[in-house]
Amino acid sequence: MGREPRSILMLGGSRQQVVAIEAAKRLGYRTVLCDYLPDNPGQYHADVFYQESTTDRELMLRIAEREGVSGVLAYASDPAALTCAYVAERLGLPTNPLAAVEVLSEKHLFRRHLHEQGFPCPRSTSVPASSSAADVARAAEGMNLPVVLKPTDSSGSKGVSVLESLGSVALEGALEAARGFSRNGILELEEYISYGFPRVVGGDVFVVDGRVTFWGLMSCLRDEELGGLVPVGEIYPSGLSREQDTAVREQVQALVSSLGIRFGEFNVEVIVGPDGVPYFLELGARAGGNMIPVQLSDISGIDLVEANVRCAMGDASLDVSFDASDAVIATYVLHARTDGVYRGTRLDPLIERHVYREVTYVEPGQSVERFDGANKAIGILFLRFDTEEQMHDLLARANELIVPIVETA
Repeated sequence: MGREPRSILMLGGSRQQVVAIEAAKRLGYRTVLCDYLPDNPGQYHADVFYQESTTDRELMLRIAEREGVSGVLAYASDPAALTCAYVAERLGLPTNPLAAVEVLSEKHLFRRHLHEQGFPCPRSTSVPASSSAADVARAAEGMNLPVVLKPTDSSGSKGVSVLESLGSVALEGALEAARGFSRNGILELEEYISYGFPRVVGGDVFVVDGRVTFWGLMSCLRDEELGGLVPVGEIYPSGLSREQDTAVREQVQALVSSLGIRFGEFNVEVIVGPDGVPYFLELGARAGGNMIPVQLSDISGIDLVEANVRCAMGDASLDVSFDASDAVIATYVLHARTDGVYRGTRLDPLIERHVYREVTYVEPGQSVERFDGANKAIGILFLRFDTEEQMHDLLARANELIVPIVETA
């Protein structure tokens, strides 16, 4: 009689998380999926499915015990990362310290850690989500404008506002936006960081035994017509100078060490200031969204999705060492600028010949919403270019070369 396969608890079955479920099954693990949404696609790939909230720590712990899992993975999920660390820590399974994951998962704790550990950091303060516009204006006294107001426990730039002034109308709008994405009722107010390098440095890194062994630094594409806050893709190579790249790497490793992080993939967002100093926007305690691990796997030849699964199961046999590549690869998130009905995407031949993979989330005839977060993506294009110059030239015209057709009412 054959030996029973080991089980892994997968927290989240969204369309971007299906790749992790498939990787776990490919490795021979029995997959136990939890997701509160009844229409999540992951349930059709997993061996066992529970329609339950992944933020309910005690329930996830009971399910993990009932199913006898040997590992827990919250792939590309901020809310579930805390649950993952809690359950794994309680059961003595592979995990990073829960305290470290808590710091990385809530922006006010993250900013406090940066200040206490001496990392470059803008002036900031926390305010209750119930604050009035006048309360926020008082909290901002002494800060240089513009300031940023954001929820402390959301991702993908959801609920973030940049305020050029502290007028009551602007503050009320920013408060409403931030409250809509705040689960813990705490908002962060901080000075805006000016750019020395023109784009946010993004991408993922992978840690093994406390050291970053995989450097997947890229830079973020933004749609200025949507305010320039929400990422709409990543480009590789990043475009950083050697000095800037070295400075970012030093800060990332120092932060990893200061938190006692042991292993796994982490999403990075950094602004390099006019002084060449890197300022952290975040270090996410999970793999990046918008299929960043798949993009970096294409670039490096290392299957990062598989690496995440293996690490969660205590398997460190896969070599996850990567420093640089000659590849010139970008992703572009198909997105709508207005609510309506999606009718397809028009690709100019200039850009179409560079598309080597397309992932579609929305079919023609389905409704779409104005893009203000990764959950509203229509799909993702993977593009390969001959030169960096060609990539930058074409992507600078992405809005005219890549046109999702949305029919408004």
